[in-house]
Amino acid sequence: MIFRTLVAAGVAASCFFALPAAANESTLAKVKQTSTLKLGYRENSAPFSFVGDDKKAHGYSIDLCMRVAGDIAKQLDIPKLDVQWVPVTAQSRFEALKNGEIDIECGNTTQTLARRADFDFSLMTFVDGAALLYRRGENPKSLADVKGQRIAVVKGTTTEKAMEQLVASEKLGILLLKVKDHDEALAALQNKTATAYAADRTVLITTALLGGDGQTYTIAEHQFTYEPYGLMMRRDADLRLAVDSSLAHLYRSGEIGPILQNWFGALGKPGELLMVMILLNGLPE
Repeated sequence: MIFRTLVAAGVAASCFFALPAAANESTLAKVKQTSTLKLGYRENSAPFSFVGDDKKAHGYSIDLCMRVAGDIAKQLDIPKLDVQWVPVTAQSRFEALKNGEIDIECGNTTQTLARRADFDFSLMTFVDGAALLYRRGENPKSLADVKGQRIAVVKGTTTEKAMEQLVASEKLGILLLKVKDHDEALAALQNKTATAYAADRTVLITTALLGGDGQTYTIAEHQFTYEPYGLMMRRDADLRLAVDSSLAHLYRSGEIGPILQNWFGALGKPGELLMVMILLNGLPE
């Protein structure tokens, strides 16, 4: 009886200690085994990630992830990789990665040291900064001019944290209207629930152009954050290296040019900071 008990305990213990290994199986090994790669995308973060009229994911980050997926398929010798697109929000993207619902998040997520404590990030994919969008003719000269008024900001973003710190430090009495996404923020600006909308400059420009309903807007010149975007993943050195290798070749070869032109050409020539980012991240083999 004692022998049986010891054997049972040993089996239970071996199963217990085997769990972390299974849980920590590398993403690339899982992709190889299942021939499936799950990519998360934002539904309304144009021009980086959004749903088109065909109900499919489109955008700058989507194109980068498709390039990454193709290179991973070649690396793992997978004849037909099943790329599954999973919608996420600014709030759900982190849990989706932790829970294994997605393998890579393809949006406009800012790399921060706090986020790097929990997730891996690729080489930088874009450089932006937060600004304020106003209705045309209502652009104040400074934040002091919107004292006591509402500024819309999407929950779960770095802009939300930046605005909270800015409001607290300046003691302006500004009220933050925290919304779920860019569409809701623009609606608040249109119906005058908010005086301004705080978000990354490129997102503001594109959101206003696509969803303006004929209204015209002004973007404040002042840029109050630094937003280095990257593709976000679970902590996995092999996957990160595969993603970085793909992006570095894309930058180094110049093949990133047509992709940039396709998604940002209408906004004018790429800024010098973005071009330097591409040059610095085109790492040699």
